[in-house]
Amino acid sequence: SVLSRYENQITILSEYLEEFPETDEPVWILGRQHHLSTDKSKLLLDISARLWFTYRRKFSPIGGTGPSSDAGWGCMLRCGQMMLAQALICRHLRRDWQWEKHKKQPEEYHRILRCFLDRKDCCYSIHQMAQMGVGEGKSIGEWFGPNTVAQVLKKLALFDEWNSLAVYVSMDNTVVIEDIKKMCWSPPQSSAVAHGSAHLHRSALGRNRNAAGFCTGWKPLLLIIPLRLGINHINPVYIDAFKECFKMPQSLGALGGKPNNAYYFIGFLGNELIYLDPHTTQSFVDSEENGTVDDESFHCQQAPHRMKIMNLDPSVALGFFCKEECDFDNWCSLVQKEILKQQSLRMFELVQKHPPHWPPFIPPTKPEVTTTGAELIESTDKLFELEEEFEILSV
Repeated sequence: SVLSRYENQITILSEYLEEFPETDEPVWILGRQHHLSTDKSKLLLDISARLWFTYRRKFSPIGGTGPSSDAGWGCMLRCGQMMLAQALICRHLRRDWQWEKHKKQPEEYHRILRCFLDRKDCCYSIHQMAQMGVGEGKSIGEWFGPNTVAQVLKKLALFDEWNSLAVYVSMDNTVVIEDIKKMCWSPPQSSAVAHGSAHLHRSALGRNRNAAGFCTGWKPLLLIIPLRLGINHINPVYIDAFKECFKMPQSLGALGGKPNNAYYFIGFLGNELIYLDPHTTQSFVDSEENGTVDDESFHCQQAPHRMKIMNLDPSVALGFFCKEECDFDNWCSLVQKEILKQQSLRMFELVQKHPPHWPPFIPPTKPEVTTTGAELIESTDKLFELEEEFEILSV
């Protein structure tokens, strides 16, 4: 609780320090350009529309006996939630959708928000992400890196039938066009399977209509590219290419920050990165009986934080969203033109064919289990082991 109060005080203080300077340089936010001299209010509205996930407290214990707050360890998970939430906003509401306080929002918005509530039955909750991280070698309560959170999102997305995302996490700094198209062009669902899965989401409006639009066509793509842009510090040769990614209309920003201190980067001004900071501890918020969510605490309504690019830890993960195949083709063209052809030392590679020395690419499929993907605790011995682990972590 002392740590939480300290972090909140730092956040409040920093609000007075983070005002944008007077400049003619453009500000880029997730593929959109803003000019401070003419449309600063539009810029701030654009930033406040992003879903903002922070530390929370007083939620149900993770795994039944684990922590009831993620303060001090969940910042990268929260950043991963923010990147994924931006993909879902683009998926259902489009990039230009705006949020306004106390304004009635569409059902899809509340449904997106419910995916991330701090409950074990929400598909991208802190509970699901922490428990899925066990399979990636991370104990519950342990800090994640950008690549680990990307792998967790990739696995959890297999259980999310409503959003129906194809999540591709690049390997060895290489994006393979052939593999992505193989994954996104999924075979048609049989009517029997579609009917069988529909009962899981009877309460949601438009499920069949939305699902039908993607059963036989391109599956919306969440592309995550984990990178190492240097050894101990970011190599300056990558800076221009890194900034160029925020200009792309497919941009979902980047995960990164400093050691054990994660931020969600959404844009830049000059040589400063603009980011949303999860290091504020708020109380758990649940959905109302009618399915809506009191959402004011899920939007950052102050001027955002900034940091110099050279202070960035070299371990990052870029995110992009391609709703249609033409969006992905356009992204490939932009990468070739703006990043690969102009860089002597490339940030990542984009190749057409699957490398022959790699294992065969098999699109991931949903495991035949009845859970939402969380690790199962199958014995009381395991429960006691976890309880001891959490006691050590809390100390």
